[in-house]
Amino acid sequence: MTTARVWFITGASRGLGRAFTEAALAAGDRVVAAARNVEPLADLAAEHPDALVRLALDVSDRQAVFDGVERAAAAFGRLDIVVNNAGGLLYGMVEEATEEQIRAHLDVNFFGAVWVAQAVVPHMRTQGSGRILQITSMGAGGGMATVGFYGAGKTALDSVSEALAMEVEPFGIKVTIVEMGGYATGLFTAGTTATEPLPHYKALRTHMEEMWGDEAGPDPSTAAPVIMELASLPDPPRRLILGSQSYDQVQELDRARTQLYQAWEHLSRKAPG
Repeated sequence: MTTARVWFITGASRGLGRAFTEAALAAGDRVVAAARNVEPLADLAAEHPDALVRLALDVSDRQAVFDGVERAAAAFGRLDIVVNNAGGLLYGMVEEATEEQIRAHLDVNFFGAVWVAQAVVPHMRTQGSGRILQITSMGAGGGMATVGFYGAGKTALDSVSEALAMEVEPFGIKVTIVEMGGYATGLFTAGTTATEPLPHYKALRTHMEEMWGDEAGPDPSTAAPVIMELASLPDPPRRLILGSQSYDQVQELDRARTQLYQAWEHLSRKAPG
């Protein structure tokens, strides 16, 4: 009989976090589901009273994260799979964003994930095993108008996660950077903070809105089976693009960047460094 694994999932009340929580419970695993508002998880708690613990948590509060992880580890005695999924969207041009908006955004999307990683690693090191899934974005590594700070947070998390993976692998801890494509998570509605529009960007804003389109994307539940398979791999990849269309788009972006480098190679090589 396979021993039930223990998951710690942030941003678990909706979207991808909710889908991952449901999938883990369906597989017979146990879950500590963390979110600022855990009321939307009441139905799952009623269905799985012995397998689901709801944890009210604001990941931007470092001390709250450390305290919450201690409670999570105590709930089921260990932490096997941690999914850093909590996040939101700051929508608007770089010039438009206030200092408060930028700092609040990065406090959740970047620093929140760092606090969780710092808090769970000692538990996993003691166990001699563990998985950390860092939910980033297919857009990590590049910027795009209107979502520059979202890309910045995910890119920063991507870079730190590469370092983290190297640092904790000797302890039996595996880190995978999951580059998510677009899913119907409510990110552009409930999860969005918008800037005050400046008239100078009206044309570009309209163009970007047309490019984004109205299609919400696939249901988050369609991503959950891949996460379940990823979490079960004995030797998981350091990074994974999640989504067929997203895979193609990332490859296209990578080719475009390589072509740009090559076009200006002659200028690059004029410097000796």
